Amino acid sequence: MTVKKETLLQQFITVRQVTLAICSHIENEDFVVQPSPEVSPPKWHLGHTSWLFEEVILKQYKKDYAYFNPAFCVLFNSYYKAVGEHTIQSERGNLSRPTVAEIMCYRAHIDAQMTALLTEGTVAEEALALIETSIHHEQQHQELLYMDIKYILAGNPLPTQYINTPLKKAAKPIQAWTNFEEGIVEIGDDGEGFSYDNERPRHKHYLHPFSISQSLVTNGEFLAFLEDSGYTQSKLWLSQGWGWVSKGKITHPFYWSLIDGTWYEYTLHGLISLDLNKPLVHISYFEAAAFASWKQLRLPTEQELEVFLVASKSKESEPSLHPTNAQTASGQAWCWTSSQYSPYPKFKAFDGVLNEYNGKFMCNQFVLRGGCIVTPKHHYRHSYRNFYAPEQRWMFSGIRLARDII
Repeated sequence: MTVKKETLLQQFITVRQVTLAICSHIENEDFVVQPSPEVSPPKWHLGHTSWLFEEVILKQYKKDYAYFNPAFCVLFNSYYKAVGEHTIQSERGNLSRPTVAEIMCYRAHIDAQMTALLTEGTVAEEALALIETSIHHEQQHQELLYMDIKYILAGNPLPTQYINTPLKKAAKPIQAWTNFEEGIVEIGDDGEGFSYDNERPRHKHYLHPFSISQSLVTNGEFLAFLEDSGYTQSKLWLSQGWGWVSKGKITHPFYWSLIDGTWYEYTLHGLISLDLNKPLVHISYFEAAAFASWKQLRLPTEQELEVFLVASKSKESEPSLHPTNAQTASGQAWCWTSSQYSPYPKFKAFDGVLNEYNGKFMCNQFVLRGGCIVTPKHHYRHSYRNFYAPEQRWMFSGIRLARDII
């Protein structure tokens, strides 16, 4: 189903404004910092999302279009080998130029050119589909911006916070389970709206009877694991996970800190006392698997979690940039699944330049489901397959447990 160009124009304008609004809370010095190879400087996100519209759409479908700056083709190409060379991800923070001001000019240029394309004459149907994908691509980077900005601000020796609004205390979740009978279910995109290629095609999948927790794992539950020496019991950990814990001397979740005997958690709202009822976030797959083992339970498969999400009715989240409701099915924390990120049966990658969008990453990563507190509202759907390497944890990743019904 192709979206009309008038609708896409409004979506494009809105999404571009939201990206700038996210960046309006940081200082110029914050735009260039790259504290980790997996974190990109905010100004790179601003340039890259503009470059994709330029490379995939304007260059192909706007008559006589000339690049704003040909050097940007290398600087802001993330990983598209078919397009040409690109800057190595870990070196994005080494580039002091182009300046933030120059990138803002670049964004304004792309905005004007895209607006002209969508208001002048007809636009090919395949171009409309690419524009829709590129809009959703920018929404992905909005979530990444929140993740990366949080990492950047947290690394400062001086107290920092992205926003100064206080966080509500979380209510204690009700411990309950939802049972599902065995049978054949349909998994994947239902064709009702936008989806990425890795969500298709919709297909049948057999599920054994299982039960899944209605609530996310909380900080308090994970603190009990930590205080029971969970990080030092090798029997709980996958072999690679134990190597990761040992080599990195990992002793607690990311963004947690023990100060004068009290646990704190760094959030985009600043450093706060650890709220035991808030959903656990910023956890690696290795930690999630070890915790599940400690509880004598398991992580759900991605198919089980999709069935649960579709069957559940999520409540609207409180306006905040940190999860506060462990009882909500989706929109609080991306939940790790036990499923390796791999193609669905009869998977077909996007055509053309976007052929490299998802399929090339289907190796050595695990699927997460459910969306998180900083996932754009109109970007999420229950078939959404997020994916990360098992050691990564700077994203808003959490845990929902499952068990077999015998």
